[in-house]
Amino acid sequence: MSVETELVPTEFEQSEIVISPSQGLFSLELGDLWQYRELFYFLAWRDIKVRYKQTVLGAAWAVLQPLLTMGLFSLLFGYFLNLPSGGVPYPIFVFTGLLPWQLFAFALTQSSESLIADRNLITKVYFPRLVVPLSSVAAGLMDFAISFVILIGMLLLFRIPLSWRILTLPAFVLLALLCAMGVGLWFSALNVQYRDVRYALPFLTQFWFFATPIAYSIEIVPENWRWIYSLNPMTGVVEGFRWALLGTDYTVGLLVLISSVIVLSIFLGGLAYFKRMEDKFADVI
Repeated sequence: MSVETELVPTEFEQSEIVISPSQGLFSLELGDLWQYRELFYFLAWRDIKVRYKQTVLGAAWAVLQPLLTMGLFSLLFGYFLNLPSGGVPYPIFVFTGLLPWQLFAFALTQSSESLIADRNLITKVYFPRLVVPLSSVAAGLMDFAISFVILIGMLLLFRIPLSWRILTLPAFVLLALLCAMGVGLWFSALNVQYRDVRYALPFLTQFWFFATPIAYSIEIVPENWRWIYSLNPMTGVVEGFRWALLGTDYTVGLLVLISSVIVLSIFLGGLAYFKRMEDKFADVI
């Protein structure tokens, strides 16, 4: 959708808003997003405020979830199964992998369900629908920031030094968000017409979790299977996080390159499909 404002010559000067359909497969109309940036800020701040509203522990849940998962994995996989962790303490190894995954899973879930959650707003007023899934990931960034502070404290506790590699961390955060948003745009558009998405999403997220080397190192995967793992874009993100923070010796260059290409393809494809279906959201939601 694009919005054009025309002056209509009448006795009293007034403006007329003309809403026309998008033209072309990749007519992204990013100018509309900038025009509605205040709505983006409002929706993002709303999601942040209601994230832990009327909860006893509040923002502590952002820390408890990865910490409790880290404790369980450390006991099962680190102590009982004694899985390798690249020469770093297993709790740090797991927590470093959980951080980008938690951000990805939250952004994927929120963006996939965002249009249905804001159906009342979509059916009453025009605005670029892309604002809704994009703004829905803001609360996940807040959780990530809180958990990242805990991770830095753990690195200091275990006396793991940081290096220049930490400067590359924002790139891996962006890669995780783009991956989540790409899949989320596909699912949010499909969810408007097919409510099966809400049932398929938890299974997909759980399956994707175990297909990503979070509780285990990719080094235990046989050489002839690693090319399959590299097709999972979150593999490059998780291993990139560990490379940036822990200085693991495993070469991540090829993994990150493959992940970047796949993420970019998913994101552009999801963006094009979302814009193509945008005109029908208000009618079928």
